[in-house]
Amino acid sequence: MKEHPHDVDRVLRAVPAFARLEPATLEVVAREAVPRHYEIDEVLFLEGEPCAGLFIVESGWLKAVKISPSGREQIIRIVGAGELFNEVEVFAGVQNQTTVIALEPCEVCTISYSTMRQVMQQRPDFASIINEDLARRVLQLLALVEDLSLRSVEARLAKVLLESASGAEVPRRRWTTQAAMAARLGTVPDVLNRALRSLVEEGLIELDRRRIKILDPQKLARKAEGKA
Repeated sequence: MKEHPHDVDRVLRAVPAFARLEPATLEVVAREAVPRHYEIDEVLFLEGEPCAGLFIVESGWLKAVKISPSGREQIIRIVGAGELFNEVEVFAGVQNQTTVIALEPCEVCTISYSTMRQVMQQRPDFASIINEDLARRVLQLLALVEDLSLRSVEARLAKVLLESASGAEVPRRRWTTQAAMAARLGTVPDVLNRALRSLVEEGLIELDRRRIKILDPQKLARKAEGKA
């Protein structure tokens, strides 16, 4: 990890939630935010460590994972530019619940746990923003539990493809390997391969090395809902 010069105020204003803050509050947060740079595969913090504070992503992609004793990963969340993470730990005052790893070179701003608690107590508008974001995170986690418990691998795959698509294509970044996709879906690569082949054979998607093309979004959506 190394320090990297940032325009912190600009970074914070690019975050939809922070853009709603009162100017005085935004100034306080910007003053306390520490810009940092992380390289590919660099660990920002580990599960079980004391809360590392709030993180705001300026650029790049990161993953939040749970890792079993055997080393198997379950990806809990992929975060990118303009997003916050670790807000649950800050609000609840608990240790880090996941390990967060950079998937590519990343620029982030961090606000320490102690500073976050102080700002939340002194600035009600900031506390309100964090509470709203926390509520969204709880809903996302509930959706993840529902997917892992009640949806087939094919249905989970169809849902992720639709959520990740830009137009009718899902770009395949350097880090979107089949192992990573399997970890996101809560399965193993062999099972994921079979699910991909099934969607190809049904004429729902087309694969190449750079992208996944969605050929029939309506039927893929029904697959995601378990109706096809």
